[in-house]
Amino acid sequence: MADTSLGTPEQLRDPNYLPALGSAVPLGIQHVLAMFVSNVTPAIIVCGAAGIGFGSDQGALGFPDMNYMIQMSMLFAGIATLFQTIGMGPVGARLPIVQGTSFAFVPIMIPAVAGLGTAGLAGLMTGVVLGGMFHFCLGFVVGKIRYALPPLVTGLIVLMIGLALVKVGIQYAAGGVPLMGKPEFGSLAMWTPAIVVVLVTLAIKFFARGFMAVAAVLIGIIAGYIVAYLMGQVNFSNIGRASYFAAPIPFKWGFEFNAAIVIGMCFMAIVSAIETVGDVSGITKGGAGREATDKEISGATFADGAGTAVAGVFGGLPNTSFSQNVGLIAMTGVMSRHVVTIGAIFLILCGFIPKIGAIINTVPINVLGGGVIVMFGMVCASGVNMLSDVTWNRRNMVIFATALSVSLGLQLEPTALQHVGKTAQILLTSGLLPAALIAIVLNLVLPEQLADD
Repeated sequence: MADTSLGTPEQLRDPNYLPALGSAVPLGIQHVLAMFVSNVTPAIIVCGAAGIGFGSDQGALGFPDMNYMIQMSMLFAGIATLFQTIGMGPVGARLPIVQGTSFAFVPIMIPAVAGLGTAGLAGLMTGVVLGGMFHFCLGFVVGKIRYALPPLVTGLIVLMIGLALVKVGIQYAAGGVPLMGKPEFGSLAMWTPAIVVVLVTLAIKFFARGFMAVAAVLIGIIAGYIVAYLMGQVNFSNIGRASYFAAPIPFKWGFEFNAAIVIGMCFMAIVSAIETVGDVSGITKGGAGREATDKEISGATFADGAGTAVAGVFGGLPNTSFSQNVGLIAMTGVMSRHVVTIGAIFLILCGFIPKIGAIINTVPINVLGGGVIVMFGMVCASGVNMLSDVTWNRRNMVIFATALSVSLGLQLEPTALQHVGKTAQILLTSGLLPAALIAIVLNLVLPEQLADD
């Protein structure tokens, strides 16, 4: 049997290594498939809140505009990913970091457009641009405060990211948000393709070798897609409606300063920057077995902000590193940034050619759910792996226990903060920010040894 290995273990841990294109291209597309639905869903949610979603009666301001925002989500996810993988000067970590539209900003974006329709989009996009610029500036300081982010903190952040995502993976597999509250949600018809994806992925991962094992998630999704098609769950109708080319339009929605939106975007930029520190640490730890450097962390933060600001200029939404792809790198063991660059190019093509995006969008959400269930769990595993470097004395156990209990508890029961302000609710129930703040503060103020250690 021919050797199908992608490279030596040393090569696979090297971000600058490029596998053969016959293997690198499918691996790059696998990264796109892992984040595609999560990347475009915020645009659909925002357009729905603005009244220009599916089924709107605004004519020329209806479906084409929602399609445009979906298109921008793909285009600037690809461009922001290139900022990370290729880099420009200090911008970019030069690591296999996939960028995409962030769900973390959705609670800020919905109030910005609800009840205002397209008139609210100018203020929203202005907030995206200014929030992105603020996010960029965080790159100047994040490396200098690295001492405040030891494995105890970054591991907890990555774990919290995974814990927040696992719920989304189950929702996808059960039919996604569109079916929630309906009898179809969680039905056997929804779960069957998702379970096929999980079983095929595990079978390929543990019983195949070489590229087959590395591309296990992609093969699993293809198997689930076939099952979903045979069950009548694949819809091709949107392909015919999509055009073959559409260019981005600068300041399509106009420019309007709204202080509340800008402040909210800046607050969430801090959360996103902390998440990026965790993601970068997760990638270097899971893919290369080392800690991330200050240069990589600051470069990743610069790329986050630049990608968000540029996307806002053209009517796109905030970008951040995608945690599910951290899990994919840990699962495949392929650390090549060039593989992710190929995925970014594919995303850019999707952004310029809506027809391609429409074809990919035929993959049912429950099929993708089966794939992300495994990967979201891998994010949690990456966090646990980072925490394995912690010396578990009583001091560190108290810090971890307090941060985890408060942050996860508020995330699970957000109504516990119903009497505080809206912005505070959003920040404190995110899971990430309170976990990071509690862990950072306690790590700085508590003595290295407690009295009875």
